[in-house]
Amino acid sequence: MNVFVTGGAGYIGSVCVEELLNAGNTVTVFDNLSEGHRSAVDPRAKFILGDLADRELVARAVVDAQVEAVIHFAAHALVGESMQNPGKYFRNNVAHGLNLLDAAVAARVRKFVFSSTCATYGVPETMPMDESLPQRPVNPYGESKLMFETMLRWYHQIHGLEFVAFRYFNAAGASRKFGEHHRIETHLIPNVLKVALGQRPQCEIFGTDYPTPDGTCIRDYIHIVDLAQAHILALAPGKAGFFNLGNGSGYSVREVIQTCAQLSGQPITAVEQPRRPGDPPRLVAAAGKALSELGWQPKFPSLEDIVATAWDWHKRHPAGYRD
Repeated sequence: MNVFVTGGAGYIGSVCVEELLNAGNTVTVFDNLSEGHRSAVDPRAKFILGDLADRELVARAVVDAQVEAVIHFAAHALVGESMQNPGKYFRNNVAHGLNLLDAAVAARVRKFVFSSTCATYGVPETMPMDESLPQRPVNPYGESKLMFETMLRWYHQIHGLEFVAFRYFNAAGASRKFGEHHRIETHLIPNVLKVALGQRPQCEIFGTDYPTPDGTCIRDYIHIVDLAQAHILALAPGKAGFFNLGNGSGYSVREVIQTCAQLSGQPITAVEQPRRPGDPPRLVAAAGKALSELGWQPKFPSLEDIVATAWDWHKRHPAGYRD
C-alpha cells in the first residue's frame, strides 16, 4: 500500500516506517521535525518537511502521494506541559489534526490509523484496563486525543472513513536502527539508561508508598516493534475500532531500574522523591481485543527483551540522533 505517515521522524513513527517498508509498503513521511529527527527517517521512505497547520500543503501532499492509508503519529505528548499550556495541545493535536482528516476524506483515503493513548481513560476504575472503561481524561493531552477519537467516529459515520485508533500504554525498546531520543526526555527507561551511560548522576523514583508490592508505580511496557506490527495489521480492510496496546503485565519503577542495572552491568543510583500529582498506582492493559480481532501477537513481551534492545541502541548512539 501507499502509506502516509505523519510524525514518521519521531520515536514510534520511525520504527513503524521501518517495519512498513520491510513489509513491502511504499511510505511517505510528513514531519515538521519539531520533535522528530531527520536521520530517524528510513532512507527508503520519501520525506516531506511540513506542518499539519498548513492545510493546503497537507491536502496536496496526500493527493500527490496517491495515499491509500494514513497513519497519524504527529502530536504533542508531554502531560505536564499540557497542564501548563493546554492551547498548544488542542491547537496541534485537534485543530491541526483536523486538516489531515479532511485531506484524507477529500483524497478518498481508505484507512486511517490513529496513535491514541491510555491517557484517554484517566484514572481507571478497574484493572487490567479494557476498551469498555469510561474515558475521563485528567489532563489536556489525554483530552486532546479523546477529542480526535470523537472526530474519527463522526468521520466514519458521515464520510465512511474506516479507522483504527490504538490506545498505547508505555512504548519502549528499540529496533536495530532506530531508538528513543526526545529533546525533553520524560520516559523512565531512557532516563535510567542515561545513568548507566554516565550521562546523568541519578534517576528519580516519584513515590514509594503506593499500594503495590514494592511501593512504586506499576506500568505496562510494550516493545516498539510490537507496536509497529499492530499498525501494519490495522491496515487490512475491515479492521476497525478502538484497541488497547499493551502486554497485560505490569512492572514497577524499581523493577525497571533493577533490570536496567542488570542488563547494562552498571550501578544505577536512584533517589526517592515525593509522589507526582495524578500518578495512578497501576496502569496495565487488557489487550485481548487486539489479539483476537487483529491477530496481533507481541514477540517481545518481557521487560528484559525491551530493555536489552533499548540498551543496545543507546550504547551505539549515546548522543541519540545528530539532527
